[in-house]
Amino acid sequence: MHDEDIQTMNRPAGVRGPVAPAPAPTTAPRWLGPVLVVGIVLAALNLRPAITSLGALFEEARTGLHMSGTVAGLITSVPALCFAVFGITAPRLSRRFGPAAVVCAGMAAVAAGLLIRPFADGAAGFLAASALSLAGIALTNVLLPVIVKRYFPDRVGTMTGLYSMALAAGTSLAAAATVPLTDAFGGNWRTGLLIWAVLAAAAVLPWLPIAAAGRREKAAAPAATAATGPSVVRSRTAWALACYFGLQATGAYVTMGWLPQIFRDAGVSASTAGVLLAVTMVMGVPLAFVIPGLAGRMRNQGPIAVVLGLFGFAGYLGLYLAPAAGAWAWALLLGISNCAFPLVITMIGLRAKSPAGVVKLSAFAQSTGYLISIPGPLVIGTLYQHSGGWDLPLALMAALLVPQIALGLLAGRDRTIEDECGMRD
Repeated sequence: MHDEDIQTMNRPAGVRGPVAPAPAPTTAPRWLGPVLVVGIVLAALNLRPAITSLGALFEEARTGLHMSGTVAGLITSVPALCFAVFGITAPRLSRRFGPAAVVCAGMAAVAAGLLIRPFADGAAGFLAASALSLAGIALTNVLLPVIVKRYFPDRVGTMTGLYSMALAAGTSLAAAATVPLTDAFGGNWRTGLLIWAVLAAAAVLPWLPIAAAGRREKAAAPAATAATGPSVVRSRTAWALACYFGLQATGAYVTMGWLPQIFRDAGVSASTAGVLLAVTMVMGVPLAFVIPGLAGRMRNQGPIAVVLGLFGFAGYLGLYLAPAAGAWAWALLLGISNCAFPLVITMIGLRAKSPAGVVKLSAFAQSTGYLISIPGPLVIGTLYQHSGGWDLPLALMAALLVPQIALGLLAGRDRTIEDECGMRD
């Protein structure tokens, strides 16, 4: 990696000239860039299989572990809770150990949890092992945008698109392949869950040298990694991003949890309903690459938030009027609408000038957003149970798109949290 390339890597997007302090630019080895790309992709692939692989075998796991309905419900709520609780610790850990080292540890936690979980004898052990994996995912969720901003500041959109696409691919792969792989390896649900520990272990490998290089950078330029960044709670943009993140996550979790049931209640077969959900999820693979690249080239990303929200309106309206007749169209429309996730991740990288700012903004937006999303699927389920149909739940989901679009317009404005609240704690 040439000196001018390294200097470019450490320059925040939209800033010309030298940047101070910079994390030891002259010491970055030539191999770091390519290995970072591999590490980011492998990490992103592992950010959802712990959840979607369990979803595919949840009934078998619940029966095998003799879970009560209450415990089963708790497990379905744990991901968002863990993402919120553990994600908020990422800034402090990143300042102390460096973001690459924390991502490396996060991937190790994911692998360890997935390795331990299938051997649990009871629900408590299973829940603890799941929480270990989810803690690692939470830290990586927050810090991957920081890694992108730090090492690829002029390619935030492209790199965010790459890892968003990998995240969507990992989500879809685990959902679609877990049951066939379980059958191929003897039909035991424990084996089906254990398989995904292999992918997680592979993700640890590239982060070992990346973390070592990060430690050398920290030792060479301690002042660079000591920066604490702005106090994001004073920023309107940070709050807009957090609430936008929470509403889009609510829509995504409702879709993943309830869309097959909506189709089945409309007369669609169970197998077809599962395929329709897979279609919705697979839409995120190509669009997760296209949308961040487009957003990164725009000064204001609000129009993209509006378009995605309108696709969601069309999808919910279709489910309300003719859920079975236009099932494939509604699945596609909701798949497009759910691509608000790569958009908000891209905006997190663009709304802060420095890696220190991005780590605080990412932790705040994701942790607050996941807390906001926790009640969504439960409320939708309660409305469905008490109303006896999907009209009221679908109306609520469509109504939530109104504030989501408004918040997307606010979050997409061309400004940074540093401009709004200054570089102070």
